Amino acid sequence: MGAEARMKPLPKGALGEAETLYRHGVLPDGTPLRGERQGGEAVEGQAAACANCHRRSGFGVEEGRIVIPPINGKYLFREGSTDALAMAHPGTEAATPRRSRYNSETLARAIRDGIDPDGRTLDYLMPRFALDDASMQLLIGYLRELSSHPAPGALTDILQFATIVTPDADPAKRDAMIEVLNHFFGNKNAYYRGADPPLQSERRIHFRVLRRWQLHVWELKGTPDTWEEQLERDFKAEPVFAVISGVGGRTWEPVHEFCEHQGIPCLMPNIDLPVVDEKAFYPVYYSRGVLLEADVMAQRLAAAARAAAPGAPGESATRNEAPAPGATSRRIVQIFRPGDIGAAAARALATALVPSGAQVVLKELKAKSPARELAGLVREARSSDALILWLHPADLGALPERAALPATVLVSGLMGGLERAPLPSSWRAAARLTYPFALPSQRAIAMDYPLGWYRIQQIAVSDERTQTDTYLACSILAEAASTMLDNFVPDYLVERVEVELSHRIINGYYPRLGLAPGQRFASKGAYLVRFSEPTGTRIVADGDWVVP
Repeated sequence: MGAEARMKPLPKGALGEAETLYRHGVLPDGTPLRGERQGGEAVEGQAAACANCHRRSGFGVEEGRIVIPPINGKYLFREGSTDALAMAHPGTEAATPRRSRYNSETLARAIRDGIDPDGRTLDYLMPRFALDDASMQLLIGYLRELSSHPAPGALTDILQFATIVTPDADPAKRDAMIEVLNHFFGNKNAYYRGADPPLQSERRIHFRVLRRWQLHVWELKGTPDTWEEQLERDFKAEPVFAVISGVGGRTWEPVHEFCEHQGIPCLMPNIDLPVVDEKAFYPVYYSRGVLLEADVMAQRLAAAARAAAPGAPGESATRNEAPAPGATSRRIVQIFRPGDIGAAAARALATALVPSGAQVVLKELKAKSPARELAGLVREARSSDALILWLHPADLGALPERAALPATVLVSGLMGGLERAPLPSSWRAAARLTYPFALPSQRAIAMDYPLGWYRIQQIAVSDERTQTDTYLACSILAEAASTMLDNFVPDYLVERVEVELSHRIINGYYPRLGLAPGQRFASKGAYLVRFSEPTGTRIVADGDWVVP
């Protein structure tokens, strides 16, 4: 690289201002960044932020035939070519013409006037920005350093990964996950061919960089308030490029916070109560888990209340609205164990039902042998009530066989064991389970892939969902890493996961997965299902796939 790429780094304070300008479109004086596209379309503030198109990493993105090129220093301050773009986006190199290298003056002209170093007009999608000299130098300094620092755990010939196990995780799930991880990493390394030199060739690239993968298992101990400190020690001793999969129990929040603070991608852990954090970038989850179930239940309950109200139209509604007259005549009775993930789900459901005016009653199940306590709680429910069960299989199996049930019984499928939920036979006709996956008949073909892989690897199927979600997480990681070439930057890995995950057709338990920029929950919906027979595991959908 030339002198432009080796200039003095920005001081810490200026770096923060430049980052805010790049990511959020806010100038150092607090006013919004303003720009104008060809044709007079104005953009301002967040809508004008560079990261919207060029992404947080600065490596750009391709959408169909539209290619947003890289704008970090690695590419700006070297001779442009079709191969340079191919290093970031294999297969799209023909979409961008060759160009000379930028310097500070020509880059400022490109940002303000939309003219490249050779005098050609940039694409009409690129706004022309109104920046004063000081802000321009700040932005150019930021671009020069963007995604240029070595990433922890990304060595010349090896990528270091970790998986995290919390002390309250199910030991069987932990063992099932680690067995899949070990086999997948072993297979990946079987094709390792040794270190490749850094990709600086101007010739067309016909290969990808392969690195050996190494897995570290970080097993946490003690109470959640000590986990983040433990993870910091683990990370200092064993720097990793990303956290893959993982398994937890009642809380994942300390792990989520650690990954976000350290800037480590945390990809698709096996948990049913993820952290909902709109500002987080690095943690990526399959779904919102029991919180998604709560929203699906809320939508069904609110629609039923409106349909039952005097004068309500015949068709059911699909969104929470203001309460209709008579809609509050029944209670929503929720049963859960304190301190369990069902407690958070029950609170989420209560909050979601506020607009409907429903009366929500929260009942904590405390007995270790819960049969008598459950019988009493069920007896308290009136026939007009809706009974919501946030319970694990051991508690579901203790429900009274003979009980007068309310007309509406909703059960958390994630907590209860999905189609294997051990409900008493007298409950099966009335109960509806939330089911945030494709139905067994719908996913049969998709499941041929992981199940066939388990047979080849001689892995016994002990926890099919955990094993399949772990296998899928590894597959998505491998696909994303294979498109990064030697650009191993944590932010770029998350962006490539977004792209690769959204392109997948075979998704294990899930009917579809997708992540738009900024989204962190790949599966958005669920079914409500019922048992079709007095015994067995056969289920049928009680309505369409719902995205609340």
